[in-house]
Amino acid sequence: MIIQRREKIASVELDAIMPGYEAEETIKRIKSHKGVQAVLIVNQEGVPIYSSTSDEEFAMDHAALISQLAAKAKSTIRTLDPTNDMTFLRIRSKKHEIMIAPDKEYALIVIQNPNPGAELETPDNN
Repeated sequence: MIIQRREKIASVELDAIMPGYEAEETIKRIKSHKGVQAVLIVNQEGVPIYSSTSDEEFAMDHAALISQLAAKAKSTIRTLDPTNDMTFLRIRSKKHEIMIAPDKEYALIVIQNPNPGAELETPDNN
């Protein structure tokens, strides 16, 4: 499957995504957890509309691929039981742990180091 590269990360006010919430404070709280490397908010097309990392290529690549994975997982769950739906997806590898919280229009993606004591290369520290 070919993934088209997006030119820029879309700019959206967090309050438009999470009305009534303290969006900035919520993201700051998530980022403050030990080992968190990136927080992304993506739209239904997998386009990052918010990224905590300054590396746009990292954000775009991860947003697109992780969104595809989440869509496949959601489809699989619905195929197995049409009355069920995915509410959270957590994947752990040797180097990363990826957590996805989908919603109707957006998904929150958190990428973290599962072993926060060990130093890993991240977009902002390599």
